[in-house]
Amino acid sequence: MRQLTIQKRYILSFLSGLLMVFSFPFTGSLTPLVFVSWIPLLLVESYITSQKYRSSKVYIHAFITFFTYNLGSTWWIWNADPAGAVMAIVLNALFMAFVFFLFHRFRKGLPGNQGYLLLLAFWIAFEFVHYHWELSWPWLQFGNVFSITPSFVQWFAYTGVLGGTLWVLTTNILGFFILQKIYLKSENWKSQIKWIFAFSSVLFVPLFLSLYQYSSYQEKINQVEIVVVQPNIDPYNEKFSSDLKPQLDKIFNLADQQVTSKTQFILAPETAISAAFYEQDFRSLPFYSYLLKRKKNWHHAAFLTGASTFRYYDKPYSIASRPMEGGPGFYESYNTSLLLDENNKEFFVHKSKLVLGVEKIPFRSIFPQLEELAINLGGASGSLGTEKAPKIMEANKTRFAPSVCYESIYGEFIARQVNKGAELIFVITNDGWWKDTPGYKQHASFSRLRAIENRRSVARSANTGISSFINQRGDVLQSTGWWVPASIRQKLNKNSELTFYAKYGDYIGKLMGFVSVIAVVVLSFKKFLVLMAKRK
Repeated sequence: MRQLTIQKRYILSFLSGLLMVFSFPFTGSLTPLVFVSWIPLLLVESYITSQKYRSSKVYIHAFITFFTYNLGSTWWIWNADPAGAVMAIVLNALFMAFVFFLFHRFRKGLPGNQGYLLLLAFWIAFEFVHYHWELSWPWLQFGNVFSITPSFVQWFAYTGVLGGTLWVLTTNILGFFILQKIYLKSENWKSQIKWIFAFSSVLFVPLFLSLYQYSSYQEKINQVEIVVVQPNIDPYNEKFSSDLKPQLDKIFNLADQQVTSKTQFILAPETAISAAFYEQDFRSLPFYSYLLKRKKNWHHAAFLTGASTFRYYDKPYSIASRPMEGGPGFYESYNTSLLLDENNKEFFVHKSKLVLGVEKIPFRSIFPQLEELAINLGGASGSLGTEKAPKIMEANKTRFAPSVCYESIYGEFIARQVNKGAELIFVITNDGWWKDTPGYKQHASFSRLRAIENRRSVARSANTGISSFINQRGDVLQSTGWWVPASIRQKLNKNSELTFYAKYGDYIGKLMGFVSVIAVVVLSFKKFLVLMAKRK
């Protein structure tokens, strides 16, 4: 076997991380590189295994790869909070390296290449868990790489993003089999025909199927005219520190430039109403009459905007409930979607997928003192309240999924809203925290995947960043620029048919989670029996 010196092993580990960075949207955007990005790391793992080196060496090399991937793709978090960036990048790299380490440890209990099936199961199970646990941060899931190439993954309507991760891992494993035999074992290319055929088939068959779906998919004409506003209010120096009325003036003046008699919805961004208020008092607030007065000029259009709100409760409602100061009862803080429908009736839906460290303190039920570590970026901070289950809204005979900022990267969450009847997806967000970096571009592009998964058109209102309209194939029909006040208008087709993914969600993740648990139990028991046999 060809020798891999320690210097070569470190170079290969770093190379894997760089390939992942360069394939990710807006930190390279060279999407095809993702299909070979794991191969250098897999070569290192294979060599360490063959030489019977300590397993800890695999963890170190995996950490180098995934630290490079996390740092190179999400360094922009630093602009919002340096400590949060260090925590996100280092912790996520540690988690990813640990999953790869588990694959290494358990694959040694299986013959031949069977152990590489564990990599598929363990990694996809990890990405699925990363959607749901206290430290959720699914930004760097490998299926998200395709958010800038929607024509590659039209079959996400059946699999969701986890299907993309399965595609990436399978092609990398097959490519590794080829290079392992040629580079490490010095076999010739002609002997690798079957593996080359398998690699090409797995790579190109899904791609060609997607391209066919992309070219043949036709939306049913069922148009809704929507106006999206991007007020471009500085979140650091203006949004949460100045008078609310000038900000509302800006939003309504921009909307007035685009509204027609056929407009059915106007969207304003997350926390556009930044002055927090009790929802029960909404109609008695000073700006309520202002909203009605300005909205009157929009004919029968509905208005969706973001707001920071409170709700009063007689007794604790959830873990986010806090006692009222100087009085009975409890209150909860929310990041809220506020709808004023065509009849000026108000509806509130609370954000459910919260930003770690800002809106949600992990493990607060176990360590309540961690609440003091909440990062304050303006508006409500600390552990916010959430909805008990995904909700949708309705106005002008149109049902839609309100998605606030971070919620738009959770595919199954949006799918559950669609399953409840949403015919459109409305995303309201505030991406100015990250400044002019890849962060807001990546976030905007992920909405294209939600469109494909559910075959739902998307309207996206960002305070600044990218406001846009996206069709059911994931194409961006219209978008705004960075750091400019703007308003845009578009007719989008609504859709009531459910995709396979909208019906069944992340079934691939659930299946791989089940397989992973069974594999760990069976292989651990097998190792235990071998150990007991040796002692005898």
